[in-house]
Amino acid sequence: MKLKKIVMGSIGLSLLATTGISISATWNKIGAHEIAGTVKGVKGPEAGVWVIAETTDLPTKFAKVVVTDDQGRFVIPQLPSANYQVWVRGYGLIDSSKVDAKTGQVLSLQAVEAPTPQAEAKYFPGVYWYSMIDLPKASEFPGTGDKGNGIPTFMKSQSYWVDTMKNSCQSCHALGSKGIREVPEYFKAKHPGDSFLAWAERTQAGQAMGNMALALGRMGPDRGLEMYADWTDRIAKGEVPFAKPTRPQGLERNAVYTMWDWSNPKAYLHDAISTDKRKPTLNANGLIYGATEESTDMVPTLDPVRNIASSIKMPFADPKTPSSLTLPRSTSAYWGDEPIWDGHNSIHNLIWDDKGKIWFAARNRSEGNPEFCKQGSDHPSAKVVPLNTSARQLSVYDPKTKEWNLINTCFTTHHLYFARDKDNTLWTSAGGAATGVVGWLNTKLFLETKDDKKSQGWTPLIIDTNGNGKRDEFVEVNKPLDPTKDKRVIAGFYGVQPSPLDGSIWGQSMDVGFSRIEQPSYLIRLVPGSDPTNTALAEIFQPPKGTFGARGIDIDSKGVVWTALSSGHMASFDRNKCKGPLNGPTTVEGKHCEEGWTLYQFPGPQFKNAEAPGSADVAYYIWVDLYNTLGLGKDVPIASSSGGEALMGLVNGKMVNLRVPYPLGFFTKNVDGRIDNPATGWKGRGLWTTSGTRTNFHSDDGNKETKPKVFKVQIRPNPLAF
Repeated sequence: MKLKKIVMGSIGLSLLATTGISISATWNKIGAHEIAGTVKGVKGPEAGVWVIAETTDLPTKFAKVVVTDDQGRFVIPQLPSANYQVWVRGYGLIDSSKVDAKTGQVLSLQAVEAPTPQAEAKYFPGVYWYSMIDLPKASEFPGTGDKGNGIPTFMKSQSYWVDTMKNSCQSCHALGSKGIREVPEYFKAKHPGDSFLAWAERTQAGQAMGNMALALGRMGPDRGLEMYADWTDRIAKGEVPFAKPTRPQGLERNAVYTMWDWSNPKAYLHDAISTDKRKPTLNANGLIYGATEESTDMVPTLDPVRNIASSIKMPFADPKTPSSLTLPRSTSAYWGDEPIWDGHNSIHNLIWDDKGKIWFAARNRSEGNPEFCKQGSDHPSAKVVPLNTSARQLSVYDPKTKEWNLINTCFTTHHLYFARDKDNTLWTSAGGAATGVVGWLNTKLFLETKDDKKSQGWTPLIIDTNGNGKRDEFVEVNKPLDPTKDKRVIAGFYGVQPSPLDGSIWGQSMDVGFSRIEQPSYLIRLVPGSDPTNTALAEIFQPPKGTFGARGIDIDSKGVVWTALSSGHMASFDRNKCKGPLNGPTTVEGKHCEEGWTLYQFPGPQFKNAEAPGSADVAYYIWVDLYNTLGLGKDVPIASSSGGEALMGLVNGKMVNLRVPYPLGFFTKNVDGRIDNPATGWKGRGLWTTSGTRTNFHSDDGNKETKPKVFKVQIRPNPLAF
């Protein structure tokens, strides 16, 4: 196992800065779709600051952000004709006054130096504030329970605590953002001078109180609330982060961020999709679609050419399908007693197929499974592992015919990805470890027959512990190894990804801090075989000692698997580097190939009293750019930073930190890349993503009218290209 600590620095130099291209010649070429200019401060040109142009003249709010070059120059390209407000944001500054402008203008903008450390730190990524949290010391673990130190006994180490903070709390909110690091006046007024009680009530507010209570229960409620209350108390007294971020450098200055409002202020988006991962030219210039999870049954769409946001209603089959209106809730500081989420479908993830249909992980009925899923059924998979319940199923939408089909799966769905096979098999994850099965749908068969029973299957995860190379009778999870049999593991897929090389299916399971199941997180390789229900074999691989909390998975064109770790690392795993046997009794714990791992530390500070190396930052998911749709290169892995408010790409072993500075609190869960026109270079390609936070009203100024956004990220050849 190799550890590569990322040192933020210049990864590439601006082409214009090295060639001395005349700025006057550049300005003379500015046309009807650009705004250009310079940014100066009290000490001269301001390099590496952001220039933001925003308009409400279009059908939906639109903004574009660029970074100044080393002489403080900027070009905002590809702007629709409109009236814009333009301003400057950057580290060491406060926002400048907004200047009215139109396309075709050249501006001289004045940066404003931050008058105090508190004013300067307002613009730092959330991870810098988040790192100020005072963790329980490593010596306090394992916890001694309610009658001891208040930390539950199943919290075996500090890493379990950190994993819970990140994969339970940080996975829904940008925890270092202003809306979290400051306690709303509503709660402070109810509990004057007692931030512990203010936090206790705050974490019971709204319709997500059940999730928040679960996370606090894992920590031990009092210890968790004490930690967060101490953090916000110190901030309220004026304490600022102990570390400071650096301004964008090198390739980071070539970024262009475009954003549109979509959906509504009460909705939250889990994912967005623009194309087929296997064919990124599909749906060129077409609509972007979103997944709104518990918040609404309306699927948002964005037309990025005409700048129009709209929506489509997803149906559900069973009138008894649960609604988020029935979730327990308490008074919100923002919405009062209004239940703002009213979704039935729980639309979590969505994916395009190569025929232009969109497949959703979506609930379309109540939890109880049909009889063909259960014990006694003649369904081949039910004979091996009968399933009584399913929390979320599948839906498919045809944008051409506007037709919906609802698919009654026995297995729970969470994330979806297509294999590269003749049946266009859709592999799914369950999102956790409860069922311990992996499910799939033969979409070719389903579209031909609409028979969801015959089109689906699932398999348990069986390790070849007897080492004979095939699947045999197996012992269950709680049984000791039998040298004549194989062994089942309960390690449900959270992420799922078919390999582009060999037909294997890779998954990733959550850590003990997230699931409260006595197991670590794993990368899991599943080889389906000729009859996956009965022939599939699994291999499991634990992250190296000192790291933990795998979340998200993708695979590059060479078959190397990538994941993000809540210890604060991006990690790759190359199975070809494994030296020992990959089956047999020594593989049952997944500790047999540490040499296959390489670690890359995320940028940003670490918690001061964290025992393990790493970063306070964490990524919700990871995506590999197989076709260089962004412009950082083929096979570049890109992590969705929850605390760094950025997309982080690994280029030649160094991290390119693409921080999205507006709105503050940028938080996304995944990306995908599309090529609209390969002939136009960087202009015809880019990454697409959406706001992923459950609380858009925490962003920037905490305005409850703030809508989710669609983001497009592009890398141009230099900071002045247009």
